[in-house]
Amino acid sequence: MLKIKDYKVAVEGQEILKGINLEIKPGEVHCIMGPNGAGKTTLVNSLMGHPKYKIVDGEVSMDEQDLLSMQVFERACNGLFLAFQYPNEVSGVSMLNFLLAAYNSQMKARDSAFKPLKAFKFKRMIEPLLKDLDIDADFLDRYVNHGFSGGEKKKSEVLQLKLFSPKYALLDETDSGLDVDALAIVSKGINSLKSDNIGILIVTHYQRILDYVKPDFVHVLKDGKIVQSGGAEFALELEQKGYNWIS
Repeated sequence: MLKIKDYKVAVEGQEILKGINLEIKPGEVHCIMGPNGAGKTTLVNSLMGHPKYKIVDGEVSMDEQDLLSMQVFERACNGLFLAFQYPNEVSGVSMLNFLLAAYNSQMKARDSAFKPLKAFKFKRMIEPLLKDLDIDADFLDRYVNHGFSGGEKKKSEVLQLKLFSPKYALLDETDSGLDVDALAIVSKGINSLKSDNIGILIVTHYQRILDYVKPDFVHVLKDGKIVQSGGAEFALELEQKGYNWIS
């Protein structure tokens, strides 16, 4: 279980999250919605260990381990994954080298007997994943996110999600900037991973991704707190009414 208790986070001295309580079990899909500035991105970025965010108070455990005591790479190796809202560009580093290095590092951390893959075997292994996400063959030769369209960046994030098979996935507005076709492909990729072995947290402004990826729980984050929760149908109500009626 990913368990968040009385979690408070500040940015540049201002408290953004004011006591988040949330439990995500393997096999569950949770969705967090809410107005701009509510703290949705702060939540997922701080859980991953972004240095911009200062933990003021609270506890976070991942499978009964203290998540907040881990370095970022330890969180990743222990099974936490973050798909960024705005993935960074890294010029000079090819997607192949980036994915290969990350994959070998994570697999070695999980199993000390793992033997790192060579590039040609790795390419063969991920070809079906590229096909499933409708990613062009030259993708692996391009620099990380450099010159990528919004859809290509989001497909890249989902490719990593499928490749690394984390225990808990935090998806920060994976649907933003996608046209209908790209949204369907990205959602198919997310759905292919749904199982009893992974817990998923989707952060979104809009209900539309939930037409493809059905959540078990929908939460409203407002003014730094989760103020109301419901099932999948709750997202439709939010789409129709907005957030002002919730206090």
